[in-house]
Amino acid sequence: QKDYQITLPARRYEKPPQMSKKKVLMLGSGGTSIGQAGEFDYSGGQAIKAMKEEGCEVVLMNPNIASVQTNTDDKSDTRADHVFFLPVTAEFVEEVIKKEKPDGIIISMGGQTALNTAVDMYRDGIFEKYGVEVLGTPVPVVIDTEDRQLFSDRLNEINEKIAESYTTTTIDGAVEHAKKVGYPCMIRSAFALGGLGSGICKDETMLKDMAAK
Repeated sequence: QKDYQITLPARRYEKPPQMSKKKVLMLGSGGTSIGQAGEFDYSGGQAIKAMKEEGCEVVLMNPNIASVQTNTDDKSDTRADHVFFLPVTAEFVEEVIKKEKPDGIIISMGGQTALNTAVDMYRDGIFEKYGVEVLGTPVPVVIDTEDRQLFSDRLNEINEKIAESYTTTTIDGAVEHAKKVGYPCMIRSAFALGGLGSGICKDETMLKDMAAK
């Protein structure tokens, strides 16, 4: 029996870029609701851990005292340096930015409330005013994916096949568009918590009821 020796080429790994931010504000998961807290509580905790491993000072805004994120136990590896039990609204976020002076902010670990707040602040020029860089998904991309019409437009720009769809801001408009698509049809609300106002409608009555939410 022959002994075979296999030689594998050495793998070369590029060193990841050094974290340039020294202090980061993270918008937390907030109150518990479907699509809003549980999954973002976990992912947010992991984000805090990652930032800490990079030697970054982490400031957390989260009004939910029962979340893992807000655990201030010294033994926790997902413990933020500073925790503010404040509502995640534009007004409060700006006050924390003025006080803590972070050079970066993470908006994608706090669910729909954090995203909506960040979009409003971006449009008002708050991040630019205080020199705070949005880390991760850029706000314009968040807007494109949250707004149903913009999302459809972006997919059409790259010739991606999508289902026939229309956007409207009124219940009557939804009824008219549903006649073009036909029943059953799916209704999807934009910028909503936990899929509120979304689902499959079998008829006009169900459509009106769901659109009213």
